[in-house]
Amino acid sequence: MNRNRALVACGVIGPLLFVVVFLIEGAVRAGYSPWRHPVSSLSLGPLGWIQAVNFVVSGLLVIAYAIGLQSAVRAYGGGFWTPMLIALVGLGLFGAGFFATDPISGYPPGTAPITAVRTVHGVLHDLCSTPVFTALPAACFVVAYRIGKRFWVVYSIASGVASLACFVLTSLGFQQNPAFVSVGGLLQRLTIAIGFVWMSALAVHLLRRTE
Repeated sequence: MNRNRALVACGVIGPLLFVVVFLIEGAVRAGYSPWRHPVSSLSLGPLGWIQAVNFVVSGLLVIAYAIGLQSAVRAYGGGFWTPMLIALVGLGLFGAGFFATDPISGYPPGTAPITAVRTVHGVLHDLCSTPVFTALPAACFVVAYRIGKRFWVVYSIASGVASLACFVLTSLGFQQNPAFVSVGGLLQRLTIAIGFVWMSALAVHLLRRTE
């Protein structure tokens, strides 16, 4: 496997690794509800280092993927913006691993639904996380515009729209909107899974084209 294929292969591993780790962690963490609580809340508490490492390692793999995309996108005319947007996703994940989020939606147990006074770490975490939920849908739309294959046009547009819609509903849940607060964590997981599976699928597609 040459260097560029190895970098693109990171786009298969990184997103799927991130999803698998937070699904397992969320299922076994005491006092934590995957339906209600954010993925980022797994960074809190004595075992929070596991999710922090997950952010950092997955972020580095996605950044490596973005570097590989710079050459690979020439195979389908993806242009400058696809690797740039994917790089922002990787940087966001990487940064989020160094700044723990503030407690929200009652996790850790005994904390308020919304933190009255934000911490610097919590604000920086949110700033780092923002590209994960905005740059990734943008990358979907860029690929839909540039790739020129019907399946990828439809799949990329659907992924971008679904990811953005779930992100909006997730935000309402974490703002304690009564209609969505009990499923805020589930909606965020859908947001992440839709976008991250798309990233991995694109990497697989590019690897097959360059065999």
